[in-house]
Amino acid sequence: MNFELKTYSKEIFQKLSLRERDLTNKEFLNCKFKGCDFSESKFSGSIFTDCIFSNCNLSNIKVDNCSFQEVIFEDSKLIGIIFSSINTLLISWVFKNCKIELCDFSNLKMVHTEFLRCVIKEDNFTNSNLSGVNFDESDLELSLFNNTNLGKANFANAINYLIDPTQNKLKNAKFSLPEVTSLLAGFKIDLVSIGGVGEVGVE
Repeated sequence: MNFELKTYSKEIFQKLSLRERDLTNKEFLNCKFKGCDFSESKFSGSIFTDCIFSNCNLSNIKVDNCSFQEVIFEDSKLIGIIFSSINTLLISWVFKNCKIELCDFSNLKMVHTEFLRCVIKEDNFTNSNLSGVNFDESDLELSLFNNTNLGKANFANAINYLIDPTQNKLKNAKFSLPEVTSLLAGFKIDLVSIGGVGEVGVE
């Protein structure tokens, strides 16, 4: 498929091999992408509204000035994507059961974004607004949080996060034991357990 049109609406794209394709300056409205390989493709300047990517490979796509509004990524692979270069107006997306590695989410306003049951490895969230973000059951190994607004974020059931409370905003964020003890990693103190396991709120 050559994607010669500029606008696509209510289309279903299935099992397409679209590696290294030029998909710049397109508009997709209420479209579904199932089992498609978009790796190394160019999405620069394109607009995705009310779209679903299911079981897709989006590794190393180029997204300069790309717009994502009400977009769902599920069971998909997103590796090496510089999301910090997207169009920041009205970002609204959800990630479910995705592999998200080596991606740059820095300087973005992503309030209330949901990362559900995702592997979020070595991603950069520096200077981002993640207030109200839900990381439920996600693995955040080696992901970077620095000067990040994590107010009211949900880390309950998340694992492997390393967050410095002195460098990030954590007001009313939700954590669960035992993972919450990682917040104390930089303080070189010993923790003694005297009670049961429960949730911890950071004021």
